[in-house]
Amino acid sequence: MGASLALDCDAQLMLRVKDGDGASFALLLDKYRVSVTHFLYRMVQDQPVAEELAQEVFLRVYKSRETYEPTAKFTTWLYRIATHLALNWLRDGKNERGQERLDEAADEGPVRELPDRAPSVEQRMVQRVKVDEVRRAVAALPAKQRAAVLMHKYEEMEYSQIAKILNCSESAVKSLLFRAYETLRVRLAHMA
Repeated sequence: MGASLALDCDAQLMLRVKDGDGASFALLLDKYRVSVTHFLYRMVQDQPVAEELAQEVFLRVYKSRETYEPTAKFTTWLYRIATHLALNWLRDGKNERGQERLDEAADEGPVRELPDRAPSVEQRMVQRVKVDEVRRAVAALPAKQRAAVLMHKYEEMEYSQIAKILNCSESAVKSLLFRAYETLRVRLAHMA
């Protein structure tokens, strides 16, 4: 059983959770809560919803502890749960939440992401407009393309891991990313 020897540290922690070790669950929660919440925010464009979905992700991780089997990297399993919840939320709630919430999130979001290198007011305004435009372009992508882009660019996941999360082949991931990046290239060409 060479696979069990090659378990990543997170999978080992999850196996301890399976055995009833609450401290190991707390470690996993501390390690991934922020990145999962950021990923979900970029998916749903609504901070309170992202936080709620992140809680649901970790609740599902905990509830699944007894049946957990380390057949893939822990992060693959974790982001599969997060992606599934985000895609369901987008499918079920997009029509009610629509553009209004996207605008509110975009108004708040870029300010928090500005670097600390003290740009001028004009530079900040230009940067905010660019970030807002990129966010809107990414948010306008079909949900699976958006998920693939966020995992590839923001979470720096490999094609194989994204394929496992989205439950598709690597070539399907490459195709999703190609179509997404092509759409973004066209939509954002005026910024080049």
